[in-house]
Amino acid sequence: MRALLLTLTVSTALLLPARGEAATLRCGNQLASDGASKSDVLMRCGEPMAKESRTETVGERTRTRNEQGSTTQQHTVQKTIEEWTYNFGPSRLMQVAVFENGRLVDVRSGGYGR
Repeated sequence: MRALLLTLTVSTALLLPARGEAATLRCGNQLASDGASKSDVLMRCGEPMAKESRTETVGERTRTRNEQGSTTQQHTVQKTIEEWTYNFGPSRLMQVAVFENGRLVDVRSGGYGR
């Protein structure tokens, strides 16, 4: 039983994305955090100065267990990636909000705004 629990725990940890910090976008006194929808970010931060969109095809593996053992299947999944750039003026760094399939997953800093 312990071995099964350990195997499930390790398998789950390997399937999760490895990110050290949660994404948080600060817009004035509003915060949009990791997992926020695009509409939530729009309500909190307004329209971005720029939007870019692309589709990526990624291979995913799933493992299923049954009485005969385990099987691994590989299939492809399409992700829609959007990057919204916010320019908060010359005294603040621009912020790039990254969405995967409509959910906030990352926030990166750019150069100073104009």
